[in-house]
Amino acid sequence: MKSIENNIVLGSSEGVIPSSPPGFKSGFIGIIGRPNVGKSTLMNQLVGQKIAITSPVAQTTRNRLRGILTTPEAQLIFVDTPGIHKPHHQLGKVLVQNAKIAIESVDVVLFVVDAAASCGTGDRYIGELLSRSTTSVILGLNKIDKQEPDLSSQQDESYYSLARSQEWQTTKFSAKTGVGLPELQNLLIQNIEPGPLYYPPDLVTDQPERFIMGELIREQILSLTREEIPHSVAIAIEKVEETPTITSVLATINVERDSQKGILIGKGGNMLKAIGSAAREQIQKLIAGKVYLELFVKVQPKWRQSRIRLAELGYRVEE
Repeated sequence: MKSIENNIVLGSSEGVIPSSPPGFKSGFIGIIGRPNVGKSTLMNQLVGQKIAITSPVAQTTRNRLRGILTTPEAQLIFVDTPGIHKPHHQLGKVLVQNAKIAIESVDVVLFVVDAAASCGTGDRYIGELLSRSTTSVILGLNKIDKQEPDLSSQQDESYYSLARSQEWQTTKFSAKTGVGLPELQNLLIQNIEPGPLYYPPDLVTDQPERFIMGELIREQILSLTREEIPHSVAIAIEKVEETPTITSVLATINVERDSQKGILIGKGGNMLKAIGSAAREQIQKLIAGKVYLELFVKVQPKWRQSRIRLAELGYRVEE
């Protein structure tokens, strides 16, 4: 089976992995698709907790993020991947390469598409990639809540024809409303093999808290700033200090240009204050405690083009 890193775990009180009962199943599910088709929203819904950031801005996910769903009969480990797209810089190349690696390192691929639009060239490109893989594929039509009734049959058929050509199973759902997710969960369990518990049953992710904190800060930047900012930002959590009453977090927001630094700080520091306030609320939910968050903005010219800078900020091609 797939290897597991020794990461700090979030959501476990004991960290003890019990023996699985007879007939128990487990497997790794790679969530693959174009940018902005709802992959992170889907994983958050399936595990029942926000562990992946979401945004209307495409290419929100940068790291392969594991979400864990444990039921009495199975443990599903979801691997959320960056949207597969045509890269325009070194960061983009790393993200797409990591998504492609995920295809071969999981037990089942859940290929998520936007059912509110017909199958396009980006979907067909991913379909071609998956057709060369030996990994089982389920085609998931997301955003059915946004389909126009008079167009839904035509849109569905554009995806069903792709699935038929590869003999893929299909299912429809809405990650936003939850409609169809029980059926999706059952289909995924049907497609994995008997296996052990890889993680304690109460875990929802294997990512370090620091990583999630950084992602929650980046989410607020995606939400509150102009278009030129989001993809030029990387967050570094410099320090986390805990006391019985409060957790203090020091984070650096790295950007590529002085103009971006000015936008992030805003007039009189108002933008940075708004980002910090919104992020602090989310981090407090994460750790279930009071948080003091201090943010600094630093210019790192062309960090997305530099392999060294990317590695320093945690972006590497995964094994």
